[in-house]
Amino acid sequence: MQYELNIAHLYGDLMNTYGDLGNILVLKYYAKQMGVKINSKVVSLDEDFKADDYDIAVFGGGQDFEQVIVSKDIQTKKAELIKYIESDGCLLAICGGFQLLGHYYIDAKGDKIPGIGALDHYTEPQDNNRFIGNILIKNPENGEEYHGFENHQGVTHLGKNEKPLGMVEKGYGNNGQDHTEGAIYKNVYCTYFHGPILARNGNLAKNILMEALKRKYPDQDLSKPASLEVPASY
Repeated sequence: MQYELNIAHLYGDLMNTYGDLGNILVLKYYAKQMGVKINSKVVSLDEDFKADDYDIAVFGGGQDFEQVIVSKDIQTKKAELIKYIESDGCLLAICGGFQLLGHYYIDAKGDKIPGIGALDHYTEPQDNNRFIGNILIKNPENGEEYHGFENHQGVTHLGKNEKPLGMVEKGYGNNGQDHTEGAIYKNVYCTYFHGPILARNGNLAKNILMEALKRKYPDQDLSKPASLEVPASY
């Protein structure tokens, strides 16, 4: 059987300041090793996002100018994105994408930029400071460690039903106070990791691909086919 997954690269032409396109390249690499066909499409301004059309979505980060533009357009996709998330669609959101899935973020000029409220977090600014540097976190539930690089001015506070992607062992994380980094809600993974995150953390790439396959092919035994074995590292 030929397994196939469709990826939506949300605003990939605008929200790719930190090379977050690399996350899609890594997903394609692992999928090829697993014998899974990947189709990817950029879904940008004035284009429809249909929840039923995609198995994975990737939402990268951008600078304030691009994020303000995206914050307005994404309201037209709000209903379908929430439908996708609530139906266990897999989504990887980085930095600005992470912020826009929440209620709002306040930019460096003090303007309150609305998100879509799909997840229950919000982001405030820091005064004359950024969180920059290498970061190491550990997921308290599965014990996995994730390595990366953070560079963000925003201070994010998680809300109801959100779990952190990991607890900070080195670095700052979401806000430099509660030791959380990123967020997990259903099959949504949010983070401030650049680099991109999946290039250094193949275990997370594997998790996303397997969750997407389980969702799309619920009647298939995905634990047995040798073609679905994932390489240990990238």
